[in-house]
Amino acid sequence: METDMVTCDEDMEKVRESILEYKANATNMKEEMDGIDAAVVETHAQLDNERRILNAHNEEFNELCTIHERKSKECVELNLRIQKIAHENERFQKERATSEQTVKEMEVQHEWIVDEKQNFGEAGTVYDFQNMNLGDIKKQLSQTSAKHESLRKKINVRVMNMIDNVEKKEVALKEMLSTIQKDKKKIEDTIVTLENYKMEALEKTFVKVDKDFSDIFGDLLDGNKCKLQAPEGKSISEGLEVKVCLGGVWKQSLTELSGGQRSLIALSLILSLLQFKPAPMYILDEVDAALDLSHTQNIGSLLRTRFKGSQFLVVSLKDGMFNNANVLFKTRFKDGTSVVERTTPYRKEVEASSNRKRGRTDKENQPAAV
Repeated sequence: METDMVTCDEDMEKVRESILEYKANATNMKEEMDGIDAAVVETHAQLDNERRILNAHNEEFNELCTIHERKSKECVELNLRIQKIAHENERFQKERATSEQTVKEMEVQHEWIVDEKQNFGEAGTVYDFQNMNLGDIKKQLSQTSAKHESLRKKINVRVMNMIDNVEKKEVALKEMLSTIQKDKKKIEDTIVTLENYKMEALEKTFVKVDKDFSDIFGDLLDGNKCKLQAPEGKSISEGLEVKVCLGGVWKQSLTELSGGQRSLIALSLILSLLQFKPAPMYILDEVDAALDLSHTQNIGSLLRTRFKGSQFLVVSLKDGMFNNANVLFKTRFKDGTSVVERTTPYRKEVEASSNRKRGRTDKENQPAAV
């Protein structure tokens, strides 16, 4: 026991040393935590500052975007003004060239013009406007005006106005042409978009109808399958072909099928189309006329299971369809007139049994619609 006590004392001394060491570590860790907390506070402050700077930059960027948009509009307007000024400058250059040519032609025709131009501004010449007699100038002006009037009748003075009108019309037509070209581009883009949308809708419809077509045909004619596919080398937008597999053999043409099989194919395709976009009510008139009783039973079961949200009004003369109906309306010939009676499937069985006992024929009690 003394040995154990000594050992315990040593262990306790070691534990005390460990406790002191842990306390020292805890103190250091607390100091580190305080430093980290201070760093976190400082970092948060820096983050807030950076956010304020970022918001300021965002506001400046938005202002610059607004200025850029405004400047872009101003550039467009300036470009239009430049084009207009260039057009006017071109017209002025043409008029200047025409005037210079006219002056040259007049100098060639009248040599005295060159001689007088050499004395331009000298006293005693026609270009000395200070020493001219105003009365003589008025008379000369009157004579020149009369001559101008006489020449004006021989010259079409509206040609320049016509040229201005034609030039304005040319500018308007160019603007209209530019607008038409832009509209054409938009229409072509819209056509491409609608064509892509049409192909997507057509592909979606094809996949859904093809799957339902195969499933419905498999339900009506167990163990067989069918499918829709595009003709060889063509896409589904150019047409579809019906392929039927009976007994593990794919038929080359629908003409190889019997009348009942073709009726089942047609009915399967119609029901698959109806299932793609269901309606609240359907009316079918003797779709089972070419089918035997088992297939008629399959059709009735199919309508009951696959079209739970729709109502069917079916005209039929076979019991296979009646067994799946909720309500029966039967017609009979009584006292020379046709009579319609409403009954439930349970009442139908009772009345059929009663009719058999009475020896009535089946034709007298055939229901006409389900």
